Amino acid sequence: MTFSTNRRSLMLGATALGAATVLGLSGKPLRAQTPSSGGTLRLGIGGFDSGETLNPQATETKYMQHLQWQLRNNLVEVGAGGVLVPELATSWEANDDLTIWTFKLRQGIEFHNGKTMDADDVVFSVNLHRGEDSFSQVKALAAVIADVQASAPDEVTFTLNAPNAGFPAVLSLTCMYIVPADDMNFDAGIGTGPYILESYEPGVKSVVRKNPNYWKEGRGHFDSVEMLAIRDVNARTTALQTGQIDAMNAVDTTTAPLLAAMPGIDLIQTQGKVHYAFSMLTTDPLFSDPRVRKAMKLSINRQDIVDKVLNGFGSIANDQPISSAYQYYDPSLAQHEYDPEQARSLLKAAGAEGLTTTLHASDTPFTGAVDAAQLFSGHAAAAGVNITVAREPEDGYWTNIWGKKPFFATRWSGRANEDLMLSLAYSRESLGDYNETNWDNEAFNLALNAARSEKDDAKRRALYAECQAIIAEEGGMIAPVWADLLDAKSSKLSTGEKISGDWDLDGNRCAERWWFNA
Repeated sequence: MTFSTNRRSLMLGATALGAATVLGLSGKPLRAQTPSSGGTLRLGIGGFDSGETLNPQATETKYMQHLQWQLRNNLVEVGAGGVLVPELATSWEANDDLTIWTFKLRQGIEFHNGKTMDADDVVFSVNLHRGEDSFSQVKALAAVIADVQASAPDEVTFTLNAPNAGFPAVLSLTCMYIVPADDMNFDAGIGTGPYILESYEPGVKSVVRKNPNYWKEGRGHFDSVEMLAIRDVNARTTALQTGQIDAMNAVDTTTAPLLAAMPGIDLIQTQGKVHYAFSMLTTDPLFSDPRVRKAMKLSINRQDIVDKVLNGFGSIANDQPISSAYQYYDPSLAQHEYDPEQARSLLKAAGAEGLTTTLHASDTPFTGAVDAAQLFSGHAAAAGVNITVAREPEDGYWTNIWGKKPFFATRWSGRANEDLMLSLAYSRESLGDYNETNWDNEAFNLALNAARSEKDDAKRRALYAECQAIIAEEGGMIAPVWADLLDAKSSKLSTGEKISGDWDLDGNRCAERWWFNA
């Protein structure tokens, strides 16, 4: 099956996202205008780490995702609405059993150093995420690739270990950037992207300038882009209000209505796949019993989190990661309700009555995480669960807390399709990587593997529904809410008519897609 831009394709794993709303002082949606060029875009980004590098294998934070996509491209891009579109690839097709995928490449594309991109660069870039020596964040997902070869100067062929109908989405992931072959000096920032690196100080600031030879028509409008690492949401908000920055990510929901009402500032509210959560290590003795995990899920008042942490900018979730923004979301899954008595009964049956634990949190995974943890502690007390909230340092949270402590706050932004989301966070193949709860469930893994190779849409839908149900009932994640993405920008900035909801600030690609009003 070949790539098609005018339909949703099973082979591409395309998904439908909720629409974004950009609101200004009037409260009415703002309409995009004809793009203009010039100016310096200044971004305030709240998610970063002082130890980051430009090595494609290690792209963990929002800051680094923005910077990488300012400098580099993927073979496949996630467009507005979650639809996969060609980037450095022009097309792709699979054989009948979905085990061999062939990608045609754009010709005449130059890296910042003048080298012309070819299939060897793609093979080298993909192989960074494969093999024993790789420390890539997407190593588990790249493991589906048994072999990758340059089958022609403008063609790359992937042979997979097993059928995978959604494979092209793997190549859209953060980390899967295309870099020059055999060049390990990643911090030089060489890529094919819309901007060229001038300077980068991890955890502080980066500056990029316009790539005069950028190949993508109608993209990369700014003369330069400056990004500031600003951890505190109040500091980011003040910087936007005083004109020190032009846009910011992760607006505090308590100040969002005030920002939307301020002259010269627009609030961008995007519904999609983001879920805020508290995760339990299923290998820890405290949470190894699925009855205990189910009790914890029944011990949180979800509406209270929506009202007091999200301030209404979101909705109730159900302890599994597939929202209505995905093609195979199952709306019939029974909703977990706040039920302290049933939780208490489950704990008693598991021999864990009066459970006492520490919930590790900071506002790094999501703004308001510590407040949400405190609320959860109050909710759980009614079930006889004693939760002590430990406020952890912001810097190093993803390295020192996430996936390491038995009980911790987390956030997921979703992925391009169901297979990526479920494989990355829940599958056996992702143990030791992004499977943050160390959950290994045989029934789930069998259903997920079957879904990858199933061509019949109804059967595939049923398999993904089974995956959602198993995670909700037996998984280690307590996901009480879907959270709308909330960003803010100066009214001097214009966006396209559609905004991506996969990540903050237009899929972390606002530097490429936005422009200043003429």
